[in-house]
Amino acid sequence: MVSNPLPTLARRLAQQRWVMRTAPLVLPLERFIRWVTRGRFGVLDLVGLPSIEVTVAGRKTGMPRTRSLLYVPRGADFLVIGSNWGSAKHPAWSANLRAASTATVGHRGERFPVRVTEITGVERKRVWDLAVEFWPGYEMEYELSGGREFRIFELRRE
Repeated sequence: MVSNPLPTLARRLAQQRWVMRTAPLVLPLERFIRWVTRGRFGVLDLVGLPSIEVTVAGRKTGMPRTRSLLYVPRGADFLVIGSNWGSAKHPAWSANLRAASTATVGHRGERFPVRVTEITGVERKRVWDLAVEFWPGYEMEYELSGGREFRIFELRRE
């Protein structure tokens, strides 16, 4: 059986500065693919990488906000990293998750509630190492951000 070479290629490309700087241009395509597939697939799924849609109440408006995110599998849970493509600023979705205790995840056509926990302290280093092992591009994004400490969240199915 032939394995999919796209995840390996994506991981290599994610370690290139130019890729991280142009990656946000993919967002309109991501939204279109999610719309066409009714949320079942996104760009990351098409290249063999795990992605979820996270819906959380906006911390200021209370309105639901949905973002497609790469996740790092951790057993049955999902780890999401607020890298923001290596920007010096935290992504808005991470501030919304930080203010919430629950969210909704869309994964492979299924939607379910999750408990949100920000990973801090001693556990953060272990989780960061796990995330970088899974997606080496996080190291490049960290450098591009000027050394900003990315917010890391565990999303655990309720």
